[in-house]
Amino acid sequence: MLSTLNPKFVWQIFNDICKIPHPSHHEQMITKYIVDFAATHHIDCQLDKAGNILLSKAATKSMENCPSIALQAHMDMVPQKNEGTQHDFLTDPIQAYVDGEWVKAKGTTLGADNGVGLASALAVLIDPSVEHGPLEVLVTTSEETGMHGAFGLQPNWLKSHYLINTDSEDEGEIFTGCAGGVDFSINFAITYAVMPEIHDCYIELALKGLKGGHSGCDIHLGRGNAIKLMARLLAEYGQDISFRLADIRGGSLRNAIPREAFAELTLNKQDLPKLAEIVKQYQSILQNEFGQVEPDIELTVKEVTTDSVKRVIAIEQQNKIINMLNTAPNGVVSMSNQIHGVVETSLNLGIVSISDNQLSVNFLIRSQVDSAKDAVVSTLISLSQLVNANYEISGGYSGWEPNLNSSLLQLAKDKYQEIFSKQAKIMVIHAGLECGLFKQSYPHMDMISIGPTIVSPHSPDEKVNIQSVYRYWELLIAILKSACYLK
Repeated sequence: MLSTLNPKFVWQIFNDICKIPHPSHHEQMITKYIVDFAATHHIDCQLDKAGNILLSKAATKSMENCPSIALQAHMDMVPQKNEGTQHDFLTDPIQAYVDGEWVKAKGTTLGADNGVGLASALAVLIDPSVEHGPLEVLVTTSEETGMHGAFGLQPNWLKSHYLINTDSEDEGEIFTGCAGGVDFSINFAITYAVMPEIHDCYIELALKGLKGGHSGCDIHLGRGNAIKLMARLLAEYGQDISFRLADIRGGSLRNAIPREAFAELTLNKQDLPKLAEIVKQYQSILQNEFGQVEPDIELTVKEVTTDSVKRVIAIEQQNKIINMLNTAPNGVVSMSNQIHGVVETSLNLGIVSISDNQLSVNFLIRSQVDSAKDAVVSTLISLSQLVNANYEISGGYSGWEPNLNSSLLQLAKDKYQEIFSKQAKIMVIHAGLECGLFKQSYPHMDMISIGPTIVSPHSPDEKVNIQSVYRYWELLIAILKSACYLK
């Protein structure tokens, strides 16, 4: 049972959070939980127009004159599940369980990102053993789908000059900067044609078993993008067999590396053995290329039946779709010239779908450097124009520039050394922490980000290390206890 783990308040609250559906844009129930939590414990609670929640608590005895610190977490989670898992993220609780040194979920994302951080912030408010100065807890909405709460945060609402973001995922690392990002979508109308008369077979290609993961934190690991690999298959072998494309889809979130992709094709039944041989050959190629990075790649072909009129995409548009997806940039674009081992610029081809006679392709671009981010946008604009498609740019935000002279950073470093007898790593994360947006409303705020070790966020393989939660908690409460040392 999660509620028996230590630190007990953190795990008890996280256990509660797992029982409450809270995917992005469906945060009504988790909002009610936090509001009721505040009322039960006599904690001041406010909501803003964006749905953000601000909880405030007075200092513990003898710390009234210390600087105020804000703890920050987001309330939403990424809803991802394995194929075959029966789970409704709008109604069903996450089935979290202990597996050795880890907490995992059965067939779905766990929501440790950012549920453990949220639980720790709420635990600080009610744990009588925690000493702290004036304290604020900011809980934001819909971070995972565009940081809507952070975009809507108003100036002068928070009183704290210092903020600890709880949304990083490597215990022992203190983050002091992050990438900015922007969403890019390519859209164009689909024209359909009647399935050719010589085609008497309707089949589905399915590419599954990839690891997926966070499009920022995991983008450098060399994992496969299911959409790109499906497009490559159709492009490389499209001349070897006569087929028509009826549908293509893959991915579900622009900030998650796609784990699965599907293509529906029509062809002459006599070509099925040749297609099966192509599929077998391509899977062998992928297994050789990806090795142990993606050991569970599975490519299947099966004949399907449909009662609807069998239509296919017009041949000219079919070629555009396949060529566009095959040539679209994806993955790491460049590494940082300033911070060794840190990705500077990347993009993730996160979703492809066809709905209401329109193809949509969604990318998320990340970069520490705004001009480099703009260069990738320019590339995608050119790609859109080459296929005569419309495009849309949205949700842009700047990165969080590192401040190595931060007094909060120095305090966190000192406390880590004192507690664990070793130095913490000072890092910049290639992901979109909300701190970059907070700087727009609170330009002088001193911020860091810390958290427990979470592996494979944004995928059903997500898990959080139990011991790392305890160590993260020890650091967090030590920083709060030493708030008076802040300049």
